[in-house]
Amino acid sequence: MARSTALSLPNALQNAQRTCANFGLRPEGDITLVHPQDVPDHDVLTAGFPCQPFSKAGEQLGFECTEQGNLFFNVASILQEKKPTYFILENVPNLLKHDEGRTWEEIQKILTEQLGYHVRAERFSPHNFGIPQIRERVYIVGSLLPLDAFAWPKTSDADTNIDTVLDDKPADAKKLSAQVNECLEVWAEFLNAVPSTVELPSFPLWSMEWGATYPYEETTPHELQRQYGYDGLKGFKGSHGAKMGYLKTFEERWAALPSHARTPQAKFPKWKQDFIRQNRQFYEDNKTWIDPWLPKILKFPSSLKKFEWNIKGGKRNIWDYVIQFRASGVRVKRRTTAPSLIAMTDTQVPIIGWQRRYMTPHECARLQSLDGLKKLPDSPTKAFAALGNAVNSKVVEMVAKALLGTHTPAEVKRKRKELEEA
Repeated sequence: MARSTALSLPNALQNAQRTCANFGLRPEGDITLVHPQDVPDHDVLTAGFPCQPFSKAGEQLGFECTEQGNLFFNVASILQEKKPTYFILENVPNLLKHDEGRTWEEIQKILTEQLGYHVRAERFSPHNFGIPQIRERVYIVGSLLPLDAFAWPKTSDADTNIDTVLDDKPADAKKLSAQVNECLEVWAEFLNAVPSTVELPSFPLWSMEWGATYPYEETTPHELQRQYGYDGLKGFKGSHGAKMGYLKTFEERWAALPSHARTPQAKFPKWKQDFIRQNRQFYEDNKTWIDPWLPKILKFPSSLKKFEWNIKGGKRNIWDYVIQFRASGVRVKRRTTAPSLIAMTDTQVPIIGWQRRYMTPHECARLQSLDGLKKLPDSPTKAFAALGNAVNSKVVEMVAKALLGTHTPAEVKRKRKELEEA
């Protein structure tokens, strides 16, 4: 069996230490404080450097994110010092497109030209392997030997169902809070109000834009404020059509805007312009039935005023599906798969609508193919954070088998000898 080194990164260290205890292992500590020379010799290195600097959900600062983005270089330093035969790295798919592809080009250049590895990259999600979770990640494999004979594991389009990982009304499942339940009931009323002749759109519904008139295409509220000061927002309507001109202070007018419109930009990116345009048009086309419902959503926080309906053609009953509260809004998905587990708060854990409860840590462990673990971190919050940070073990196993089976032991031995003699 190949010796391997798994690198644990600072923000998830404690949870990783608790989880690794299942295997009699304890991560050394903060990777930025570990000298590459002190890492034991190994044949396979696995690492998942933080995805936030490259994620669509974050600011996409990449290597400019000094706190997290530079951790890739710590991985590269260990590869340079120890020269393991193979490595497997994991990150969000946006890594390949970040900064118009320049970030990925730089990573490839370091791994190939500077460190001498042959590199391949591919996107996979657990649902490609029969596991009911959509969680696409990019897997980057590297080898000191040529990868001409390497083949990625075969995927499947077979249907999956979240019921395969669920327990029936588990006693330890967290119930929905009064606010969460009320919010979902309000969105259920919205679905009931939609005429049968109206098709629900695939883009996210941003209710704050329904009635708003602030400019968003050629300029932004931030730019108006920069140019004209206090009166820059006068005459426009903000969230849900709120008039801003009568508000006495700039702070009040600014707060009346949707949170997504307050970003310090001279021009919004195209995707945001598109969402705003689509939402305003949807409202104009449907205001006769939206207006009686609209006041009911006003009491909730900003993220709960956004709604993603991923059930095109399905029955319009919110409680029939899997629900997730995210910063981007309330997301509703079919029972075929669970939404991606994320290492955030336990309020973002998927909700099983037909049982009106959150998934349990053990059910989420099954989504990550980690149901064999005997120990999870000692609180649900910590367990969800650890599982959200994890990679699906079955997917990694399939990738690892494909990589380690590419070369014969004799070929690997010869390469190791070459390195030792160099």
